[in-house]
Amino acid sequence: MKPSLQLRLNQSLTMTPQLQQAIRLLQLSSIELQTEIQEALESNMMLELDEEDAEVPQREGPREESREEPREEPREAAAGTAEAAERETATAVEKEEIPEDLPVDTAWEDIYDGALSFSRGAESGDFNALENQDTQEKTLRDHLLWQLNLAPTTETDRAIAVAIIDALDNDGYLTCPLEEIHDTLTPAVEADTAEIEAMLRLVQAMEPAGVGARDLQESLSLQLAQLPAGTPWLEQARQVIGNHLELLGAHDYPQLMRRMKLKREELQAVIALIQSLNPRPGAQIQEARTEYVVPDVYVRKDRGVWRVELNTDAVPHLRINSSYLGMIRRADNSADNTSLKTHLQEARWFIKSLQSRSETLLRVATCIVERQRAFLEYGEEAMKPLVLHDVAEALGMHESTISRVTTRKYMHTPRGIFELKYFFSSHVSTEQGGACSSTAIRAFIRKLIGAERAERPLSDSKIAALLGEQGILVARRTVAKYREAMAIPPSNERKRLL
Repeated sequence: MKPSLQLRLNQSLTMTPQLQQAIRLLQLSSIELQTEIQEALESNMMLELDEEDAEVPQREGPREESREEPREEPREAAAGTAEAAERETATAVEKEEIPEDLPVDTAWEDIYDGALSFSRGAESGDFNALENQDTQEKTLRDHLLWQLNLAPTTETDRAIAVAIIDALDNDGYLTCPLEEIHDTLTPAVEADTAEIEAMLRLVQAMEPAGVGARDLQESLSLQLAQLPAGTPWLEQARQVIGNHLELLGAHDYPQLMRRMKLKREELQAVIALIQSLNPRPGAQIQEARTEYVVPDVYVRKDRGVWRVELNTDAVPHLRINSSYLGMIRRADNSADNTSLKTHLQEARWFIKSLQSRSETLLRVATCIVERQRAFLEYGEEAMKPLVLHDVAEALGMHESTISRVTTRKYMHTPRGIFELKYFFSSHVSTEQGGACSSTAIRAFIRKLIGAERAERPLSDSKIAALLGEQGILVARRTVAKYREAMAIPPSNERKRLL
C-alpha cells in the first residue's frame, strides 16, 4: 500500500477547563459553593469580595441639616493651644508622686474568677472547669463507659464489662451470645460464664433503661423493672410483656382481653404504659449533628403573581482586584507578570462560572414554579406530574444539566422549604384521560389514613377503591408501594384499641 494523505472534517465536543469548572460549580450545594469560593479567594490574588454590592446600599432622600458648620481656626492658634495644654499636663504630672501600685476600680478575682475557681476546685476535688468543653459527639459506648468508671470493679470485671459494651449495637442490644464474649476474652482474661452474666447485669442496670438486652422482650422487662413499685398497671404490663408479647404485636386485642381478664378501658391503660417504653433505648443517647439548609431560591406571591428570586446571601459577590490588575503590563514577559495574567484569566473564568450557575438556577426554578403553581396555591394534593425532560425541553437544556441544578438546591416557599427534586414526580392515569402526580397520590393516601377509624384501619385495597372513586386509577400494589415509601405500617399494625 502506498502512503497517502487524507483530509477529514468532523465535529466533537471538547470538555474545556472552563466548561468543566462550570459543571462542577453547578452541582455544588450552597454550603459547598461557599467553601469553594473561600478556597478560590485564598489561592487567587486577583479575586476579592465585592463588599459594596454585598451590603446592598439603599438610596436615602436628601436630609436637611440645621446644625452649623464648625469654623476653622487658624493653624497657628490651634498649635499654640495644643502646646499650652501639653505644658499644663506635664507640670501636673511632675507635681504628683506616682505610687508603685496604681489603684484600680476592680479586683483581680472579679475578672479572673474562672481561673481562681479552677485552682480552688482542683484542691477540693469537686469542680472541673473543663467539664463542659467537650465538643465531640456523645455515643452510647462513651456514656456507658463513663458510668462504668463510677462503679467499684476489679480489672477483670472491668475488662468483661468493656467487652460487653463493645458488643452492643447502636440501639443498645447485645448482638452476640455470652459464649462468644468469653472466647474473645480468653486467654487474656480468665473469666467463667457466671462472671460474664454478673457483668451483663451490671451493664443492664445502667442508663438508659433497657440497655444490654438480648431481645425486645428483655429490654421492655428491664425498663419496667426500673419503674417505681407504685406505678399503676405495672404488674399487668409485666404479664403482657412476659407472656403475650406476640398478641400485642399482632394487635389481637380481643384475645388479650380474654387472656388477661381485663376490660377494654383497663387494657388501654396497660397498653399506654407499655407504649411509654422505648424499644430502642440506645438510640436516645446518639447525638446527631444538626444539618442546616440554606435556601438557594425564594418564592413569594406579589400582587397575585408568583415571583422567584435568588438568595444573594448564599453566594458572595466577587470582583477583580483593581490593585493587582493595574500591575499587569502587556509587553512584559517576566515570571511575575505571567503569573498575574494567569491568575486574572482564572479569576474571570471563575466569576463567569458563578454567574452562569446563578442564571441557570434561576431559569430552572422559574420554570418549576410556573408548572407547579397549583401546589403553591392549594398544597400537595394539587401537585402536577413533572419530569426532568419537561423542564429540559422548555428551557432548551440537557436533562443532565437539569439534574445537576436540582440536586441539593432548595426553594423557600410559603408552604416550607423543599428540594427542587421534590417537585418532580411520575404520573398516574385518571379516568378522565389526564394524569395525576405521584406526590399528589401520596398526599391523598396520607389524608385517607389520617382520617381512618383507629379500630378499623383502611386496607390497601380499600384505599385503592377510594382513590378510584375520585377518578385516580391505581392498583393495590401501587398503594402499598407508596405507603411503604412514606414509612406507614400496614392496616393490621395500625389497628388501635381506642
